[in-house]
Amino acid sequence: MLSRDYKDIVGGALLVIVGLVFSWYAATHYDLGTLRRMGPGMFPAALGIVLAGFGAIMAVPAFFRRGEVPSVRIWTPLFVLTGVAGFAVLIRPFGLIPAILAVSIISSFAELKVRPISLTILSVSLCVIAWLVFRVGLGLPIAMYRWPF
Repeated sequence: MLSRDYKDIVGGALLVIVGLVFSWYAATHYDLGTLRRMGPGMFPAALGIVLAGFGAIMAVPAFFRRGEVPSVRIWTPLFVLTGVAGFAVLIRPFGLIPAILAVSIISSFAELKVRPISLTILSVSLCVIAWLVFRVGLGLPIAMYRWPF
């Protein structure tokens, strides 16, 4: 047991840093405009400030509560990154549906316990949503399924 909740302190501090960096970048590289005539930098700058505020809301109370020592599993980010790499490798030769199936199946191993039924429901629903959004809704010419052999 730790004297403070360092996991939330570090997470909140990272949110504050990322939010402030985005706000600074938007304010220095884009025109902010006024509240009546907002420029292209107004929304990203405001969003960065909101993100920094949420980070502060998360970090400040963590100084006053006890925390657990977090367990670090190196396999979790490796499975997620491997799933993203699998998506990138499979989308061009095989199409969107096999790439979505690959990323959801490979990334599911990041959990300690893989549940086949919920994984099947997630994979099928992601494939249907992708088809509805990209093919039906937007009409993009993305190959849904391709067999290169």
